[in-house]
Amino acid sequence: MNLLFLLKPKNTVDYILEEDTLREALGKLRTSGFTAAPVISKEGKYVGTVTEGDFLWYLQDAATPEKVKDEVLVRDILRKDWNQPVHVSETMEQLLELVLNQNFVPVIDDRNFFVGIITRQSVIRHFIDRILKLKHQVKEQDGEKQEGEKE
Repeated sequence: MNLLFLLKPKNTVDYILEEDTLREALGKLRTSGFTAAPVISKEGKYVGTVTEGDFLWYLQDAATPEKVKDEVLVRDILRKDWNQPVHVSETMEQLLELVLNQNFVPVIDDRNFFVGIITRQSVIRHFIDRILKLKHQVKEQDGEKQEGEKE
């Protein structure tokens, strides 16, 4: 199955730029209503994901939190190797491995450009729809068998 079928494209995703200050990024995160957001470079490449907790712990450890919010950039607080992306041509199995541990999986292209996300919810919805479709097909086949037996 093509992963693009489940993709929420970049132009519909709330993301943060790595050059945003903590104040700007926190504002974007608050406006979005989400607790995490993908972070991209000004060129559009995926660089990581930032969470409310990342901000909280960084500010907790800062000597002057108010000053830090305007001077520190998002790229300075990113955790490396967290919320790994999936390549647009990867298999459903690879996606499933990632979505088990991530609420959303960033999707990148051959040049590491961010193209969107696939949410855990959309993956679960996809499989629910497939199960319901299969159940419906089985019911139809059972109905045809029963009619054939009556004749």
